[in-house]
Amino acid sequence: MRYLLVLLVLFCGPAAHADRATYIELAKRGWSYELRTTMIGRDLSIPVLINGRQLAGASLCVVGERPRRTSLEVIDSFRALLLQTYGKPMTMRYAGQDASACGSGRTVILRLYSGFPPNTALSADLQWMDRTYQLELPGRGYFAATSPAMAQTFFGRQGQGTHIMVKQPAAAPRSRIEAAFYKSILIEELFQSFTFGMDILIFDRSVAWRSKLQETPLNLWRLPWESPAFMRALVRSNPPGLCTFDVFMMYAVAEAPVDQTNEPAFIEYVDANYDDLYTRAQATMGDPAYAAILDPVCAAPDL
Repeated sequence: MRYLLVLLVLFCGPAAHADRATYIELAKRGWSYELRTTMIGRDLSIPVLINGRQLAGASLCVVGERPRRTSLEVIDSFRALLLQTYGKPMTMRYAGQDASACGSGRTVILRLYSGFPPNTALSADLQWMDRTYQLELPGRGYFAATSPAMAQTFFGRQGQGTHIMVKQPAAAPRSRIEAAFYKSILIEELFQSFTFGMDILIFDRSVAWRSKLQETPLNLWRLPWESPAFMRALVRSNPPGLCTFDVFMMYAVAEAPVDQTNEPAFIEYVDANYDDLYTRAQATMGDPAYAAILDPVCAAPDL
């Protein structure tokens, strides 16, 4: 996943062995980053505020295709988890093909599609967001999908807007690998969009996964997105669902008394409240209401 206008600078420390030390290290790597503009001509006076709690109680507006059964299962389970961790419900509605029907305000746009990526519709979405939130994007009228699932958060003079575009199956998944693939990419984009966590690259394949943010870099450039080889490689590049650490961080993002969750004070809060956050995260992992998106094992699926 990527955030437009944001360049990640990871703060990596020495290897940790205890759960507490591991969690604090992961929190630093996923949430401690500096901001840099990635767009030539971008007005740097536009304020940028990184805090996932801003999306507590936001609405989800689905455009493009209606959610398939498997997509809806993930969305509904994630909405329930947000209510549990953030304490506020996330409403959802389908607005048809045009993102402008979603309206402005605290709304996250989710465009679902199958087949080829709808780049024309994506461009129209972002052009509308540019006008609505006064993003002042440089004069680029056409945007294209670079992966089957992508999310971007934009900061403008009239607020921030989040746009997610995720590929879903055209019909019921035909295999276990298909089902795991479409489920995994939707879970990842929703989680990162609502927490502002960043990817944590893992180059040592012997490292045990603790988070959905962790992933092994892959070169899949020449593989079609619908090919079994692409799906299998992507599914095996990170955990298939949210781990205990991820739920732990959702509680932390929701409750930390900080202005921004990418500042040192947030990590200090996580450290000081580790025991309480961990206890609640473990309890939540065992709740069947969220089983569709949680992965207590967090190991590579046997696919």
